[in-house]
Amino acid sequence: MKNTLLNKAAIASSAICLFTAMMSGAQAAPTGYDQLSFQTEVKEEVANDEVRASLYKKLQATDAKTLATNLNNSINKALAIAKRYPTVTVSTGQQRTYPRYDKNQKIIGWTGQANIDLKSTDFIATSQLIADLQETLVMESLNFGVSDNKKDALEQKLMTDASRAFQNQAKNLTRAWDARNYRVVTVNLNTGNNYPRPMYSAMNMRDASAESVPSQNFESGNSTISVTANGTIELTK
Repeated sequence: MKNTLLNKAAIASSAICLFTAMMSGAQAAPTGYDQLSFQTEVKEEVANDEVRASLYKKLQATDAKTLATNLNNSINKALAIAKRYPTVTVSTGQQRTYPRYDKNQKIIGWTGQANIDLKSTDFIATSQLIADLQETLVMESLNFGVSDNKKDALEQKLMTDASRAFQNQAKNLTRAWDARNYRVVTVNLNTGNNYPRPMYSAMNMRDASAESVPSQNFESGNSTISVTANGTIELTK
């Protein structure tokens, strides 16, 4: 019985090895003769459809407990305002606290900063939310890019285009070298994104005591999504 089980295991192992060898053959293992390596690239410019922003509150206090309490209250108030805008994803960002010293290196107080981060494809709602938050918080950064869903869909399309471009180039090179045909040795697909710095309308900073802060008109700009196909083919005479 034990020998029978061992024989079955050996047969199964042989079948797996045979399948692996067949798959390796489909990838056209290199022989070192008449091989050409090259790269093709396809790209497409697309409008940025996502805005990301980070705002912060910076405070000082004579002790760490008071500082933490005041910062938490400020951030909680900001998060409560953000709940009015359900199309904007809001998350608490980085927080840091550090002591302040006098000339004798004695701690005389504490400084702390807490951030909240925004992300959305709803530019109008985000702009208004930023304006509301800027009555008590300070803008740290504002960036535009392509949302994951839009980028993934475009990359899938560009992968197909890059694959076709690679095959067309392989055919052209085959003819140029007077070869009868070719087979692919290796090929790799790589994605790349180029997010140029977007332009957006400037807004004068208003004092927190002002009645309200006007919202910005966003100009999100464009990004370039690219896919490259690089690999090696072997010519057959």
